[in-house]
Amino acid sequence: MSKIFTPTNQIRLTNVAIVRLKKSGKRFEIACYRNKVLSWRNKLEQDIDEVLQTHTVFSNVSKGQVAKKEDLVKIFGKDDSTEICKEILEKGELQVSDKERHSQIESLMKDIATTVADKCVNPETKRPYPVSIIEKAMKDVHFSVNVNKSAKQQALDVIQLLKKEIPLERAQMRVRILLTGKEARKTKDKVVKLAMSVEEETWDSGTANIICLIDPGNFRTLDEMIRTETKGSGQFELLNLKEMVEGEQTL
Repeated sequence: MSKIFTPTNQIRLTNVAIVRLKKSGKRFEIACYRNKVLSWRNKLEQDIDEVLQTHTVFSNVSKGQVAKKEDLVKIFGKDDSTEICKEILEKGELQVSDKERHSQIESLMKDIATTVADKCVNPETKRPYPVSIIEKAMKDVHFSVNVNKSAKQQALDVIQLLKKEIPLERAQMRVRILLTGKEARKTKDKVVKLAMSVEEETWDSGTANIICLIDPGNFRTLDEMIRTETKGSGQFELLNLKEMVEGEQTL
């Protein structure tokens, strides 16, 4: 009766997070515990044994194929597996499963829909859409999420597509800004640079009263700037939303 032969350079592992590094034309992988890779990279986890399932460098974790020692010495300049694992852990790319990628896409889809809902209104009602309506419309137009781009980068493309599906217009924020003190004029100049347009500007006893339109994406930047520049004495108030003119293309 013949024996089943298992190559000595094969190790079987299951339910692992794989970090892959391609170097000098060869592929090297390590098997890690899930949720520990980012903890290690963020310096939250200091114990390498809590990160690595085994101090072994693979050419293919899924197939259990261990990297050749001569390749490690030639490419990494050392044969200390733990040190090589640390280099791969630092420089390599974390592989994502189909399930994780699906979850990532769903999360990004919601982020994009939230960004669009924050920046747009229904021109018929002058009110923003619920995020759920934007999400449904994105699926109806078969929008394909790109996991390598941020939600903000993709929101503009979504807006142009959704205009064919539902009534949708970009919105600007109409805000009132009050600035006092010796830094008022200097701060006013910075504020105006971030505004889409200034509707009204008056000065009374050294106090500036400015009403302007801003892109919603600049709201937090302006709020922080005014608080910092005026040391808390300035005022920043949202008056209302105003739909943008057709053709405005920036986020």
